[in-house]
Amino acid sequence: MATKSRPVFKRVAQLKTAEDLTSYLGEIGADIPFDADLATTNSPYGQPYSLNSGRTVGNRFCILPMEGWDGTTDGIPSEHTKRRWHHFAISGAKLLWGCEAVAVHPEGRANPNQLMINDDTFPEFVSLYESLIKDHQEQFGSADDLVIGLQLTHSGRFCKPFDKKKLQPKILYAHPVLNKKFGLGDDYPVMSDEDIDSLIEDFIQAAVLAQKAGFHFVDIKHCHGYLGHEFLSAIDRGGKYGGSFENRTRFLTSIVEGIRNEAPGLEIGVRLSAIDLLPFTQAEDKVGEPYEVTGNYNYAFGGEKSGLSYDLTETKKFLHLLEELDIELLCITAGSPYYNPHVTRPALFPPSDGYLPPEDPLVGVARHLEVVAALKKDFPNLAIVGSGYSYLQEWLPNVGQAVLKNGDVDFVGIGRMVISYPEMPADVLSGEGMKRAKVCRTFSDCTTGPRNGMISGCFPLDPYYKQMEEAKLIKEIKKEL
Repeated sequence: MATKSRPVFKRVAQLKTAEDLTSYLGEIGADIPFDADLATTNSPYGQPYSLNSGRTVGNRFCILPMEGWDGTTDGIPSEHTKRRWHHFAISGAKLLWGCEAVAVHPEGRANPNQLMINDDTFPEFVSLYESLIKDHQEQFGSADDLVIGLQLTHSGRFCKPFDKKKLQPKILYAHPVLNKKFGLGDDYPVMSDEDIDSLIEDFIQAAVLAQKAGFHFVDIKHCHGYLGHEFLSAIDRGGKYGGSFENRTRFLTSIVEGIRNEAPGLEIGVRLSAIDLLPFTQAEDKVGEPYEVTGNYNYAFGGEKSGLSYDLTETKKFLHLLEELDIELLCITAGSPYYNPHVTRPALFPPSDGYLPPEDPLVGVARHLEVVAALKKDFPNLAIVGSGYSYLQEWLPNVGQAVLKNGDVDFVGIGRMVISYPEMPADVLSGEGMKRAKVCRTFSDCTTGPRNGMISGCFPLDPYYKQMEEAKLIKEIKKEL
């Protein structure tokens, strides 16, 4: 039997001219909008955006929420955390989406060092918010058009509250693939309706504290396989939080109702995995392949029944619900970094618990852009942030300008790129162009670190992390892959 050959994809760094890029996109069938020339006046990036709340976002760059696994065990930011938030403040972006995931309950943390907001940690969040305002104002002269959110979360199936290497999941139903993938029996206990009722109160009280600390909005996280996202696929769950669409969104609607009552005036956003596919696993050749399932796969919210493509029917129903709830802010992502990372974060180099990409990562970028454009077309009144841009590397500004100009999205969301290159938005806005030495090459070390119990950071490019012992350990781990 012939051995299956691994797919070979060109690196973005090899595509040195606009013609190189557009020609290669044609070869691989990736439909990505592209402007060869960046505007020097009246750039789409520099246009303000007026929210229904009356706030103005000063430009069209958004910093996506990224956590560093580097707080204290009681949920307080460390110096590493503060440095990262400082970089968000001086990035040049005028929308800071949540900054990072903040747990509302100790048992719902994704790691033992995840930030938590409660009465004890509240002063630290006041300080974080005030530092963002101060640092941004010192860098740019004013923070009047800076809009800052706080992402509230419970990690659900991916909780590691007390040991960085030990899952202690809180699940809503017995998932036929994920239970097996992560070693849970079919009889593993699920959260009760009473557990969820109590957790909803935790979210509401966290939002009250976020408002008191100064944050302009809170994000009720519904992405990446965490608890909010899992509700959306809980079709087999009984009781008031599963089965029907109304029941599967009751978690969100109940939190929103509580926030409106107890924190009036606080804006609410949702970061949503708008599509999902089957979980993937590493094949013999180390390339990702989907798990085999019998019959229809019904557990991908925004996925069609094969689990191999997307279907926006329920996603659009969810966005209609957001409009009914008077929620304007929507940040769109896809899939989960835990079970189909090539869908979530297109990259040529996988994290240590991942697999080689089964498609050119630029195809994954195109999927992100296509989904966001389709949703923006049908929901023009939502303020939509896109993601998945970092793999474009030095071509990110050209694609971002094109999608903004086309009206396919309202904000270009930057994730991994800002870890290696924090001032990238400011450089693009000023016309200075990209500093190639700082461009994120999606080596995935910022994910490999946390997957192996370490902090996250750009170990290959940021001198601050490069000199750490963790950088050496990650190199050793990657040698074994």
